[in-house]
Amino acid sequence: MTADPGPRPDLVAVANPEPGRDYEVRCETPEFTCVCPMTGQPDFATVTITYVPDQWIVELKSLKLYLWQYRQVGTFHEAVTNKILDDFISTLHPRRITVRTDWLVRGGIHTVVEATHPPAAPPPAARQPAGQ
Repeated sequence: MTADPGPRPDLVAVANPEPGRDYEVRCETPEFTCVCPMTGQPDFATVTITYVPDQWIVELKSLKLYLWQYRQVGTFHEAVTNKILDDFISTLHPRRITVRTDWLVRGGIHTVVEATHPPAAPPPAARQPAGQ
């Protein structure tokens, strides 16, 4: 197990063939692995990345190599989910994106982490009746 190694294989952005249209791209792999930083045991997840591109889309081989590099990295579920989101945002500048990691049960606990950009708007404040 290694700590976060810093720079990773780059995600490669390619030109969006339809930048004037909102459409959704969903990339999913059931083969994501990393290492628990506490125990050194492997963790397994399905990673789903759903985004609405602006000017750029991800080149899929670069995404595969990017995700593979986590195999020996010690990281928490929440940290890696947010790191993937941050790397997509800084590379592709999507209009919207959600990264969801669905982890196999460990210690009897099933964990799902979901990070979204831009964050969902908070619900409108409850209205107070006039004069209150």
